[in-house]
Order: sequence, then C-alpha cells, then structure tokens
Amino acid sequence: MKARSEKLKRLVAVQRHLERMAESEVAETARQRTELAGTIDVVVDAMGSAHPMHRVFSGHYASQLGRLVQKDQMLLGIQQVHEARMMKERAKGDRLEEHMKDARLSEDREAADNSILDLIDQHVSGGAPASGKVDGR
Repeated sequence: MKARSEKLKRLVAVQRHLERMAESEVAETARQRTELAGTIDVVVDAMGSAHPMHRVFSGHYASQLGRLVQKDQMLLGIQQVHEARMMKERAKGDRLEEHMKDARLSEDREAADNSILDLIDQHVSGGAPASGKVDGR
C-alpha cells in the first residue's frame, strides 16, 4: 500500500503539469496579441499615409482596423481567462504540495515512534533487568 505522501506527490506532479499547460496557453495568447498589435500598427500607418494608393483604400483600412481591434479585445478576454486558470492551478498545486509535506512529516514521525516502540518492546521482551545486571543465582 502506498503512503499518503506518495499519492499526494503524484497529484502534485499532475497539478504542476496542468499549471504548465495553462502557462503555455497564456504565452500563446500573448504571442497572438503581439502579432495582432503589429498588424494593427501596419494598418494605422497605412491609414495615415499620404500616398494616393492608401487613400483609395481608406474605407477598407478602417473596417479592417475595426475587426483587428475587436479580435484584440477577444484575445485579451481569452488571455485573462487563461491567466486566472493558471493562477488557480498554481494555487491548487501549492496546497497539494503543502499537504504532501505535512503527510510526509506525519509519516516520518510515525516511523520514528514505531521504531522507538520496537526498541522498547525488544528491551522488555528480552527479559533484561532494568539495572542491566544479570542475576547469577
């Protein structure tokens, strides 16, 4: 039978994996937002350009900018959800780790107590006198 601390150790490992997965989702969403910000900058620069070609497409640029800003807002919401999930997973992992440490300490104390009790039992069952002298009569 596995000790409680060993079971909790496995749960901590699984929880840390879930935490890393959430961190990777946050990083991916942040990367997408960075790329989108670059695209928004290009569209804004094109809208502000004095080049006659860009003036022809100004209506298209404005609608594209609106869609890009809307997508950025959507990604921001998704990123906030992922960040909240990451913090929740981290907190769960921290709590499990504390429970694991407590269980390990408890198991170590129990093992130490048992070994002391075994020594006492050996001493008592050995029939040795309390003074340590052997009665030769």
